[in-house]
Amino acid sequence: MVSALVKPGRQLAKRLLLLQSGVVVVTALTAVFAVNVDWGISALIGGGIFVIANAVFAMCAFMYSGARKARLVMASFYGGEVLKILITVILFAAAYLYKGVELVPLQLTYLLVLGINIFGPVLFINNNK
Repeated sequence: MVSALVKPGRQLAKRLLLLQSGVVVVTALTAVFAVNVDWGISALIGGGIFVIANAVFAMCAFMYSGARKARLVMASFYGGEVLKILITVILFAAAYLYKGVELVPLQLTYLLVLGINIFGPVLFINNNK
């Protein structure tokens, strides 16, 4: 059962992850048609790194709720952040070790999705009023 305290946060996280995934796919398709297939694949990998890590964090962050579980809320939040950073480092290392990856679209798409992560919640919160 999902607590009433967690529902709004989970819904915002789901909407944000869907927006990020959509932007990654559109960016990858644009790169395929504008440059070549290698750029599209690299853009998909770069954006995918952020979306995967962010999804893991969201699952951990909204695992617990309530004043009685304050320690568990903080532990799962910080644990999720550590896991997000570790997953990001591991996935970037794997992407850099792969020789066919173009670094420019990989990094630019990662930064684009990072920007959406920063400014996206403002759009969703203002639309709820």
